[in-house]
Amino acid sequence: MYQTIIFDLDGTLLDTLDDLADAVNHALQSFGLKTRTKEEVRSFVGNGVVNLMQRAVGEEHLQQSNILAAFREYYKAHCEDKTKPYDGVMKLLTELKKRGIKTAVVSNKMDSAVKALTKTYFDGLIGDAVGENEAAGIRKKPAPDSLIAVMEKLGADKQSTVYVGDSEVDIQTADNAGVDCISVTWGFKDEPFLIENGGKIFVDDPMDILNFCKE
Repeated sequence: MYQTIIFDLDGTLLDTLDDLADAVNHALQSFGLKTRTKEEVRSFVGNGVVNLMQRAVGEEHLQQSNILAAFREYYKAHCEDKTKPYDGVMKLLTELKKRGIKTAVVSNKMDSAVKALTKTYFDGLIGDAVGENEAAGIRKKPAPDSLIAVMEKLGADKQSTVYVGDSEVDIQTADNAGVDCISVTWGFKDEPFLIENGGKIFVDDPMDILNFCKE
């Protein structure tokens, strides 16, 4: 039974896809480029904002850094417009707190956005929240750096910790950190894809996670 649960954010706790797609398309339109569908943006997420925009723009585009800056600026101002917790997430986090389960968020999203969104939606329910911070020399997922750092901060050991996410990157991150992974089926990647990429434990509803936790 797990005593520490560390969550991915986008596609796991929060449905952020509409706001991400809006920010991507605002940046693309600003430079006269073709916009992307929501499903295309869904397929681009998981490896951080730089990779997201590289995939949306095409790596050969000369103004990529400027387009990325436009995305960051727009998303910072609009990251809460349409974003919302998935059904059952608030109930789950409330119950985890009641049981004394340690919780945190580790995401490849911009660190400032991770901290802001976690405070807005989950204030008092999440113990720590960490996003992408490669400028500080911390490798992003699937490198285990952030996950291990958060575990150390929480005083958690590998045997009693599980990482919960919705993508193949989350499965790889957990494996690289030496912890178990629970894959959710309501996020950005579907179950057959996750199985192909090493997923072993699946939940269809946030409250199902309680089955893996101490009472």
